[in-house]
Amino acid sequence: MTERTSDFLGHEPCPSCGSKDNLARYSDGHGFCFGCNYFDPGDGEKGSTKATINPALISSTPQALEKRGLRQDTCAKYGYGVGTYRGKTVQVATYRDLTGKPVAQKIRTRDKQFSILGEGRDLPLYGMHLWAPNGKMVVVTEGEIDAMSVSQIQNNRWPVVSVPNGAQSAAKAVQRAIPWLETFETVIFLFDMDEPGKKAAVECASSLVPGKAKIAVIPLKDANEMLVAGRSKELMSAIWDARPFRPDGLVKGEELHDRVMEDEVNDSLPYPWMDLNEKTMGIRKGEIVTLTSGTGQGKSSVCRTWQHHLLKLNQTIGVVALEESVVKTARALMGVELRCPPQKWKEFSVTAEDKEAAFNATLGTGRVILYDHWGSLDSENLLSRIRYMVRGMGCTHVFLDHLSIVVSGIGDGDERRLIDNTMTRLRSLVEELKFSLFVVSHLSRPIGQGPSHEEGAPTALRQLRGSGAIGQLSDIVIGLERNQQDEDARDITRLRVLKNRWTGETGVSSTVRYDRVTGLLTETEWTDNAGATDSDFKGPAPF
Repeated sequence: MTERTSDFLGHEPCPSCGSKDNLARYSDGHGFCFGCNYFDPGDGEKGSTKATINPALISSTPQALEKRGLRQDTCAKYGYGVGTYRGKTVQVATYRDLTGKPVAQKIRTRDKQFSILGEGRDLPLYGMHLWAPNGKMVVVTEGEIDAMSVSQIQNNRWPVVSVPNGAQSAAKAVQRAIPWLETFETVIFLFDMDEPGKKAAVECASSLVPGKAKIAVIPLKDANEMLVAGRSKELMSAIWDARPFRPDGLVKGEELHDRVMEDEVNDSLPYPWMDLNEKTMGIRKGEIVTLTSGTGQGKSSVCRTWQHHLLKLNQTIGVVALEESVVKTARALMGVELRCPPQKWKEFSVTAEDKEAAFNATLGTGRVILYDHWGSLDSENLLSRIRYMVRGMGCTHVFLDHLSIVVSGIGDGDERRLIDNTMTRLRSLVEELKFSLFVVSHLSRPIGQGPSHEEGAPTALRQLRGSGAIGQLSDIVIGLERNQQDEDARDITRLRVLKNRWTGETGVSSTVRYDRVTGLLTETEWTDNAGATDSDFKGPAPF
């Protein structure tokens, strides 16, 4: 912005065009008419209309813009006129420094092509020279036409300015003008109602001291559309009703009265196992539940049991199983319904009629959505698939099996960083859409010479493989523990709650037994070879 060389004193009649107040007088004595470009040097010499100080600029004549609903006097006040550039008739918005000296012009052709004449770098706010500082309120718009529209509905009496180059560079323009803007009691940002405009308004408001900025909201795209539509009163109301800007996420405690006084609705659904319900108080929307264990510990079997259980509770489930085909996933779910795993259908003479009935009871309900994949998908596609499952197809609970595969096909990227980003975005998605997300994750090997997880070693939160964000961003983390090498206990799995944001209770909860005939997981009492039972293990996870 051009350095200010003199202070604005007030408006006077113009001896050239006869305007009552278009001539601005400054402390160094000079005057300038924004209607006819008359320039009075203030040194006793005769005034002239040779105010186009920058030879690169062109002359223009203020005219009414009928299609825009703008009067001639409004355009004259702001120095918005019509001229000739390169043989074509163009609209000209003349930018001036705080002394009224023209520094640049924005040229607009009939086919909406724009160019800048003069010094186009670090332009001041459009119209800023018209208004004395230290006022009560100034309105900042996204474009010259909008600024004139807001000014006109106020009879061109109150400060209205515009950023020079639209939403994309609005914040920088406002930062350059902060010394002037900060002199006003209130700064109203009235930008376009599209996403770039809303984002720019927030960025600009953030530049001012807290409490000074407000953001106005209007029902149409911009201020000029409101003027043309004959909705000037609504436009004025939007300015006066603009709400003080406050960064997202900050809430005054007093504003929470009605929300905290309402009885909290716990719309949780039960797990199929009693002890797990006692620890977690069930499944809630808006939460991430991470299921983890060593290799081959039955994570997928647990997921299928929960999927079938939720179906019976009339929920709609989404399944992203990246280690198997959709056919294998579908048949496994039918196997839970049949009480016979697919690999035993032939052995136990499961008929076509049996399979048809199982299909109708599970997949045929229309409440199972599966993602048909090619082994992996990047996090961007993952988010879009899950979003559509929930918003477009009504899924209330989504299963992701498993997290590491999501980032495995991205190349040589940092796995920890990729998982961090994926979990953060999943967390945001769950909060936004309020569904339940079950995530399968792997464990790192235990440190030391003790047994591995495949030999029944206790699970711990710090052993989650790939990124600490998995544990940090999950609401509940459940570890599976099973000794695959023990002949007597290899079908017994303990579920240890490693994290529980809802109640804080952790430790061993349910113990389930896998039935090799039916393929079902049934809650049971576990006893080791020394006679110890579940109750001996229901402490916190070891660290």
